[in-house]
Amino acid sequence: MKIVIIDYGAGNVKSVQFALERLGYEAVCSNDEAEIKSADKVIFPGVGEAQSAMKEIKRYGLDLVIPALTQPVLGICLGMQLMCTFSEENQTECLDIFPIQVKKFEENFKVPHIGWNQIRALKTHLFDQVPEDSYMYYVHSYYIPDNEFSIATTVYDVTYSGAIKKDNFYACQFHPEKSGGLGEQILKNFINI
Repeated sequence: MKIVIIDYGAGNVKSVQFALERLGYEAVCSNDEAEIKSADKVIFPGVGEAQSAMKEIKRYGLDLVIPALTQPVLGICLGMQLMCTFSEENQTECLDIFPIQVKKFEENFKVPHIGWNQIRALKTHLFDQVPEDSYMYYVHSYYIPDNEFSIATTVYDVTYSGAIKKDNFYACQFHPEKSGGLGEQILKNFINI
């Protein structure tokens, strides 16, 4: 099985790669179109700021490649947000895979939201053997409102999407690679989809 982690200079690619290695999988980190298209599974991680990340994605031509992928794709954190239509973070046009707007948390709560929080209303095989109310690790200032594509929700000031799915595209706001054994179970479930 060929697993490619998209490396566009704004991803936590090494921590994802190491988590997969702990599970016994090898993964290639690449921004090459042919390499990404030939993968059985694609992981699209991201940390940082939406606008500069989209600039890098466009620089590599990945803004056309990623939405056209037909194999299972997993977006992580900023990767999930970039799969949406638009982000309030510097008013950024994103990849438009999910017709959703990414919002900024109000200042009622500490921002960024950093630390462990629970996931609920779990749907799809992505969460096989992951109990309701499991804790996952989050680091983010922007969120995706709960919507028709939600396959997990989280509460922090508001109830928002902890994970979403549309067709072959899956995405989670939390970092499964930093969420211990249950996070690794989610990565394993994705590889087995």
